[in-house]
Amino acid sequence: MSGPNVPTAPSPTGQDNAVVEQLSASPVVEELAARFDAAGHRLYLVGGSVRDAVLGRLSGDLDFTTDARPDRITALLKGWADATWDTGIAFGTVGATKRGQTVEITTFRADAYDGVSRNPEVTFGDTIEGDLVRRDFTVNAMAYDVVDRVLIDPTDGRGALRDRVLDTPATPQESFSDDPLRMLRAARFVSQLGFRLAPRVREAMTAMSAELGRITAERVQAELSKLLTGDHPRAGVEVVVDTGLADVVLPELPAMRLEIDEHHQHKDVYHHSLVVLEQAVDLEDGPEPDLVLRLAALLHDVGKPDTRRFEEGGGVSFHHHEVVGAKMARKRLRALKYSKEITEDVTQLVYLHLRFHGYGTGEWTDSAVRRYVTDAGPLLSRLHKLVRADCTTRNKRKANALQRTYDDLERRIERIAAEEDLKRVRPDLDGNEIMRLLGLPPGPLVGRAWKFLKELRLDRGPLDHDEAVAELLAWARAEGVEPPTGCPE
Repeated sequence: MSGPNVPTAPSPTGQDNAVVEQLSASPVVEELAARFDAAGHRLYLVGGSVRDAVLGRLSGDLDFTTDARPDRITALLKGWADATWDTGIAFGTVGATKRGQTVEITTFRADAYDGVSRNPEVTFGDTIEGDLVRRDFTVNAMAYDVVDRVLIDPTDGRGALRDRVLDTPATPQESFSDDPLRMLRAARFVSQLGFRLAPRVREAMTAMSAELGRITAERVQAELSKLLTGDHPRAGVEVVVDTGLADVVLPELPAMRLEIDEHHQHKDVYHHSLVVLEQAVDLEDGPEPDLVLRLAALLHDVGKPDTRRFEEGGGVSFHHHEVVGAKMARKRLRALKYSKEITEDVTQLVYLHLRFHGYGTGEWTDSAVRRYVTDAGPLLSRLHKLVRADCTTRNKRKANALQRTYDDLERRIERIAAEEDLKRVRPDLDGNEIMRLLGLPPGPLVGRAWKFLKELRLDRGPLDHDEAVAELLAWARAEGVEPPTGCPE
């Protein structure tokens, strides 16, 4: 990277020092500082831990940088750390734990990229200033000298934090050419920190968005997940779409901008999906952000562009968009290397999100309610939230009616669940009894009989034993299976 014009940073304020000095208050930091200092090496806390400290929200992350080379770091940690690992040593990073605290120490870096490869060619630097100016954003280009207790801020990261703006230490073009993932990381910080992009950063991201195609799916997925679980996911998504990054990694999102939703309540399906995302976030009730719910909210209508039909009278329909959308969501999440569990859970939520609209004003039978619960399985709570979030009409009377109707469905689910164990709907006869009654060995026919009894259970609710046996025998005879002599009629 060529050297940027580094502005002179203002002197640390007393408040900055008071906050950041808390970083070095832990015994682990003090012990490391003394160990490296005694060996003649510099040691600095760096990156997000310093950024968050200046923001006044101390985090548990302890990332250090040093002039010591990786083999020297390893030697200095030997005999002090409870455990060490060197999985990142190719990039100059050595990890360690001490009394339950995890630390990572990285040699000063001066990375270089060839503009084609997806990973940096690591070269080590010699100064903290040189290390800082190669970092992604000025808010992350601050360091705290844990020996001399001095805040080092060569690119005025504190000013950027004060103004809540994301800018790059070098020119954005240099920074993003070095690592195109930094463009997606910028959107992630918009979501996590509530910052805005510097105009030159937004311009460079828009002009260079295609470069994101050089990055592996795994790295893209990690940034998208962090973006979606931030405090302001809508703002992060809007950056990804508006700059063209989504065209490269999540093209289903910008495709929805072309579609007017059938109720004409939103500018387009894309903006409707952003509102659903916000409303789903508001409905979360767990201690951590729900990535599965947020992905489902964002992707629930991705099938609409491919199912749009113009009706007589000027209307627009999207028949079976939930089926098409589920297939599209699965394909995209697999391409982004999401886990099988996340992929299947999001896909199932997309597939089921529209089913409630067949409920009408309560016309569903108890059988239909059982099927709704059974098909949702462990996703039922998330499905409740997604369906409620999907109500974005600005007509208050209609919105209230939809919410009351869903309240009614939830009450029915609670009532039936109190009478039956809906979470564990099983046939009234198990596989062993089916085989005994029909005189069958294990095999596909037993599975068909089990499925028949489960469908019967969903339709009619729990049956008493004699009734279940009679239904099984009647089914068997209709299938050409003659029960053994002595079975009850």
